[in-house]
Amino acid sequence: MRQPLVAGNWKMNGTKASVESLLSELKAGFSDALNAEVAVCPSYIFLEQAAAALKGTGIALGSQNVCDQDKGAFTGEVSAPMLKEAGVKYAIVGHSERRHVYGEADALVAARFAAAKRGGLIPILCVGEKLEEREANITEKVVAAQIDAVIDLLGIEGLQGSVIAYEPVWAIGTGKTASPEQAQAVHAFIRAKLAKQDAALADSMQILYGGSMNAANAADLLSQADIDGGLIGGAALKAEDFLTICRAG
Repeated sequence: MRQPLVAGNWKMNGTKASVESLLSELKAGFSDALNAEVAVCPSYIFLEQAAAALKGTGIALGSQNVCDQDKGAFTGEVSAPMLKEAGVKYAIVGHSERRHVYGEADALVAARFAAAKRGGLIPILCVGEKLEEREANITEKVVAAQIDAVIDLLGIEGLQGSVIAYEPVWAIGTGKTASPEQAQAVHAFIRAKLAKQDAALADSMQILYGGSMNAANAADLLSQADIDGGLIGGAALKAEDFLTICRAG
């Protein structure tokens, strides 16, 4: 039985004061009895603050990206060893905003994934199609290529100990959401694709939905057989909404 995972991606939001307030509300409403594992992914600058506040709570810490190199002259990047030392457990790689706003290609995302694994972090590999790709009926082709970039680099065994998040790009920050049936279909495709090479891996892989999951639709999405949690954007910035999603898991 796969344990659900609900991870909040705070994106480029927050101040020291607002982070303190949000974390306090999350801690107040959090229960160890939750079925889902819970993580939050603040901006790099707030990781130390969040790590201190979350210590002993059962809420894990994640980063929004990770460098593909371990150290060196890579201005503006943050490495897996640095993140590990800061108390980070998860690292998001290949988020649609990194792919489509900042031009990160599949090969770079795979290298970031490998660096996260090398540094002892759990990568959350984001995959998903743009609206024109869905309308062209190439969703599965796009998603398969994004996953294959990692498999080509590390082998199918390289996906062991990682998480995949399906995030239809057309449903992020737009207010649109894939129907539970649409989301389930892609999640099932991903699991079946992995099963062709490693059935045990496919069965244990947590596959999250990352397309505008919120307090109102979480229960319906999480009731689907192959949806194992959520990568939450806007709703993660509202403590009660985020906690409602966590309870739905």
